[in-house]
Amino acid sequence: MISTFLVQYPWITTVALVTVVVIGPLLGSWLVDRRPLNRWLAGIVAVAVLVITLYPESRTPAPGCQVSWMLPTLGAVELIANIILFVVPVLLVGVATRHPLAAFAAGTLASVLIEVVQAAVPALGRSCDTGDWLQNTIGALIGALLAALALRLSRKRPTRRSPSSGSR
Repeated sequence: MISTFLVQYPWITTVALVTVVVIGPLLGSWLVDRRPLNRWLAGIVAVAVLVITLYPESRTPAPGCQVSWMLPTLGAVELIANIILFVVPVLLVGVATRHPLAAFAAGTLASVLIEVVQAAVPALGRSCDTGDWLQNTIGALIGALLAALALRLSRKRPTRRSPSSGSR
């Protein structure tokens, strides 16, 4: 369903990726001091990723895992969509934990686990593909870089003063 929509409007994935890259560090910087909200958003996005990648489809996948190593190009709908899928969760987790590198590692591991489940549970009707892992890992790397930038931006802004700390 999502794939069909994106194929009809292939520009959406490229615009979404550019938008996340531009807005992500600013949003992440704003979320640094809002940890509970950031954690909720990260959880919601993580559940969305699991639903998108593990929701059963009515088809019979090829057994095993397809090996492909395609690098993405702008306009390649599925490849860019797989990148975007991991940018936002890794950005949010990187900002929430203040450890973008650990968030990158977790994102890469999550992608591996998703592909393993897709290969191990044929009843899902999902196909395991190393290319999906590669695209997800590129997305996790972008998310970690955006999280690092967001953390840097949050350190450069002036600290907020509480109303009671003003001079009298």
